[in-house]
Amino acid sequence: MKEITSAIQLIPLEHYILLSVALFSIGLLGVLFRRNTIIILMCIELMFNSVNLLLTAFSAYHSDPAAQVFVFFIMIVAAAEVAVGLSILVMMKRNVDSVDINLLNRLKW
Repeated sequence: MKEITSAIQLIPLEHYILLSVALFSIGLLGVLFRRNTIIILMCIELMFNSVNLLLTAFSAYHSDPAAQVFVFFIMIVAAAEVAVGLSILVMMKRNVDSVDINLLNRLKW
Protein backbone atom coordinates (compact mmCIF):
# COMPACT_ATOMS: atom_id res chain seq x y z
CA MET A 1 0.00 0.00 0.00
CA LYS A 2 2.93 2.33 0.66
CA GLU A 3 4.16 2.06 -2.95
CA ILE A 4 0.74 3.07 -4.30
CA THR A 5 0.44 6.01 -1.93
CA SER A 6 3.90 7.30 -2.78
CA ALA A 7 3.20 6.91 -6.52
CA ILE A 8 0.01 8.94 -6.18
CA GLN A 9 1.84 11.59 -4.20
CA LEU A 10 4.39 12.08 -7.00
CA ILE A 11 1.82 14.25 -8.77
CA PRO A 12 1.11 17.47 -6.86
CA LEU A 13 -2.30 17.80 -5.26
CA GLU A 14 -2.95 21.00 -7.23
CA HIS A 15 -2.93 19.00 -10.48
CA TYR A 16 -5.68 16.73 -9.15
CA ILE A 17 -7.69 19.76 -8.06
CA LEU A 18 -7.33 21.46 -11.46
CA LEU A 19 -8.29 18.29 -13.33
CA SER A 20 -11.27 17.74 -11.07
CA VAL A 21 -12.46 21.33 -11.49
CA ALA A 22 -12.07 21.07 -15.27
CA LEU A 23 -14.03 17.80 -15.44
CA PHE A 24 -16.76 19.12 -13.15
CA SER A 25 -17.05 22.32 -15.21
CA ILE A 26 -17.35 20.37 -18.46
CA GLY A 27 -20.05 18.20 -16.90
CA LEU A 28 -21.93 21.22 -15.52
CA LEU A 29 -21.85 23.01 -18.87
CA GLY A 30 -23.10 19.85 -20.56
CA VAL A 31 -26.03 19.59 -18.15
CA LEU A 32 -26.93 23.25 -18.55
CA PHE A 33 -26.66 23.59 -22.32
CA ARG A 34 -27.39 20.20 -23.87
CA ARG A 35 -30.93 18.96 -24.46
CA ASN A 36 -30.29 15.30 -25.23
CA THR A 37 -31.13 13.12 -22.24
CA ILE A 38 -28.31 10.64 -22.83
CA ILE A 39 -25.71 13.41 -22.95
CA ILE A 40 -27.13 14.97 -19.78
CA LEU A 41 -26.82 11.62 -17.99
CA MET A 42 -23.23 11.26 -19.18
CA CYS A 43 -22.42 14.78 -17.96
CA ILE A 44 -23.85 13.99 -14.52
CA GLU A 45 -21.66 10.89 -14.44
CA LEU A 46 -18.68 13.06 -15.37
CA MET A 47 -19.43 15.35 -12.43
CA PHE A 48 -19.68 12.35 -10.08
CA ASN A 49 -16.36 11.02 -11.35
CA SER A 50 -14.63 14.36 -10.87
CA VAL A 51 -15.76 14.38 -7.23
CA ASN A 52 -14.56 10.79 -6.86
CA LEU A 53 -11.16 11.73 -8.26
CA LEU A 54 -10.82 14.62 -5.83
CA LEU A 55 -11.92 12.56 -2.83
CA THR A 56 -9.48 9.79 -3.75
CA ALA A 57 -6.62 12.25 -4.17
CA PHE A 58 -7.29 13.87 -0.80
CA SER A 59 -7.61 10.45 0.78
CA ALA A 60 -4.24 9.36 -0.59
CA TYR A 61 -2.49 12.58 0.42
CA HIS A 62 -3.82 12.50 3.97
CA SER A 63 -3.53 8.70 4.34
CA ASP A 64 -7.14 8.54 5.51
CA PRO A 65 -9.34 5.87 3.91
CA ALA A 66 -12.60 7.52 5.08
CA ALA A 67 -12.99 9.41 1.80
CA GLN A 68 -12.86 6.13 -0.10
CA VAL A 69 -16.05 5.10 1.70
CA PHE A 70 -17.72 8.23 0.34
CA VAL A 71 -16.46 7.32 -3.13
CA PHE A 72 -18.14 3.94 -2.78
CA PHE A 73 -21.47 5.57 -1.85
CA ILE A 74 -21.19 8.06 -4.72
CA MET A 75 -20.74 5.13 -7.10
CA ILE A 76 -23.90 3.52 -5.69
CA VAL A 77 -25.84 6.75 -6.19
CA ALA A 78 -24.47 7.02 -9.73
CA ALA A 79 -25.65 3.50 -10.55
CA ALA A 80 -29.12 4.27 -9.20
CA GLU A 81 -29.18 7.51 -11.18
CA VAL A 82 -28.40 5.64 -14.38
CA ALA A 83 -31.17 3.12 -13.74
CA VAL A 84 -33.77 5.83 -13.07
CA GLY A 85 -32.53 8.01 -15.92
CA LEU A 86 -32.65 5.21 -18.45
CA SER A 87 -36.15 4.24 -17.38
CA ILE A 88 -37.26 7.86 -17.89
CA LEU A 89 -35.52 7.80 -21.25
CA VAL A 90 -37.40 4.66 -22.33
CA MET A 91 -40.68 6.24 -21.22
CA MET A 92 -39.90 9.38 -23.21
CA LYS A 93 -39.02 7.39 -26.31
CA ARG A 94 -42.28 5.43 -26.09
CA ASN A 95 -44.58 8.39 -25.46
CA VAL A 96 -42.96 11.26 -27.36
CA ASP A 97 -40.71 9.37 -29.84
CA SER A 98 -37.79 11.64 -28.94
CA VAL A 99 -35.12 11.99 -26.28
CA ASP A 100 -35.18 15.80 -26.31
CA ILE A 101 -35.45 17.10 -22.75
CA ASN A 102 -37.68 20.01 -23.85
CA LEU A 103 -40.45 17.53 -24.69
CA LEU A 104 -40.43 16.15 -21.14
CA ASN A 105 -43.46 18.26 -20.15
CA ARG A 106 -45.61 16.00 -22.35
CA LEU A 107 -45.14 13.19 -19.83
CA LYS A 108 -47.25 14.93 -17.21
CA TRP A 109 -50.51 13.30 -16.12
